[in-house]
Amino acid sequence: METRHADDAPTPSIKKMGSALAGLVQGHLELIGIEIQEERARVFKLFLLASISLILGLLILVGLSAATVIAFWDSNPIAAILVLCAIYAVLLAVCISRAIGIAKESISPFQATVEELARNRERLLP
Repeated sequence: METRHADDAPTPSIKKMGSALAGLVQGHLELIGIEIQEERARVFKLFLLASISLILGLLILVGLSAATVIAFWDSNPIAAILVLCAIYAVLLAVCISRAIGIAKESISPFQATVEELARNRERLLP
């Protein structure tokens, strides 16, 4: 029978731990890569839809503003223009406050990675 020395025993354990650590790192890097790709695609679609909506909304707004000013041209065109500007200013303030609220309440784009790291930390630490 062969006898093992005391200093040979930790070697397989360290190799297994290193392999497990490399596997964890690889899994996390793959998850981060997938989340970055998903976030990039979502942001591009959001930007595209927002841009098209903005252009169409501005065209409608210009048309309605011109129609309103033309309708009141004989009676009081300056008042019509000022009222439209006041309405636009109020709507701008509402939109800005809503955008700030949405930006503050958004979740982290890498939430799944953070949760997975927390689970791994709980498993590894006693």
